[in-house]
Amino acid sequence: MADISSLNTTAVAIDAAKPQLAAGPRGKRPARAFSGTNIMVYGTLLVFACYYLLPLYVMVVTSLKGMPEIRLGNIFSPPVEITFEPWVKAWSSACTGLNCDGLSRGFWNSVRITVPSTIASIALASINGYALANWRFKGSETFFIVLIIGAFIPYQVMIYPLVIILRELGIYGSLTGLIIVHSIFGMPILTLLFRNYFVSLPEELFKAARIDGAGFWMIYFRIMLPMSLPIFVVAMILQITGIWNDFLFGVVFTRPEYYPITVQLNNIVNSVQGVKEYNVNMAATLLTGAVPLIVYFVSGRLFVRGIAAGAVKG
Repeated sequence: MADISSLNTTAVAIDAAKPQLAAGPRGKRPARAFSGTNIMVYGTLLVFACYYLLPLYVMVVTSLKGMPEIRLGNIFSPPVEITFEPWVKAWSSACTGLNCDGLSRGFWNSVRITVPSTIASIALASINGYALANWRFKGSETFFIVLIIGAFIPYQVMIYPLVIILRELGIYGSLTGLIIVHSIFGMPILTLLFRNYFVSLPEELFKAARIDGAGFWMIYFRIMLPMSLPIFVVAMILQITGIWNDFLFGVVFTRPEYYPITVQLNNIVNSVQGVKEYNVNMAATLLTGAVPLIVYFVSGRLFVRGIAAGAVKG
């Protein structure tokens, strides 16, 4: 009898709900795919995308043309006959004064500068951020404020003192001196990023590890590092692009044989000897920007995750 009464109750409830079900779903209707707002938004985005991609298109098609075709004056037309000779010349035989080895020497100099500078600055900044977030010590807030101020000091103000310091140390004009400069200037902003990211992690993990007897380095390597891949990718992208694209420090703190690729590119483009080869210049520019572009395309999604992770707390 109990089963029959429960079935009757369910049937009554279903009958009472029928008018509401027949009325259909309530609430705001989903926006149409081709509404006026969507057309305006996507149309605006398309215009801006074309605006920013147009120079890249001109660079690519110019780098694939020969000089006779370029002299015809139509910079937007695709190449009639594709040639990769400008790319080969830009890499291996474009002249900058007495040197005619193209971008190849500058490229490998930039690799020798970027790799150790990125590793050193990220390693030190991650340890600093971890200590400031989880291991509060006397004067930690003052130390953090000094680091933040250092992130906003114009580089130009520090050039002359750094030249004097590196000269006294005997490393001015060498790759070692430039690596130290990039590592120092990268640490303030990276420390801020790591500190904010580590603060956003659950504090209970840190406390549990301390109760279990884990020390400073064990917590850092066993708990913090495995959870910090996104912020490490952010730091890597910032450092690689910043160091690779740097021109000022490269031209000030090194000698011609150690010039990075950006300084080498400037010397190729602004060379006053011979005929101005626009196709070679465009190919050299694309080669110079290839590394940061590849880094962004490969790890762009992790970059967004890492930036967003440390944006809520701190």
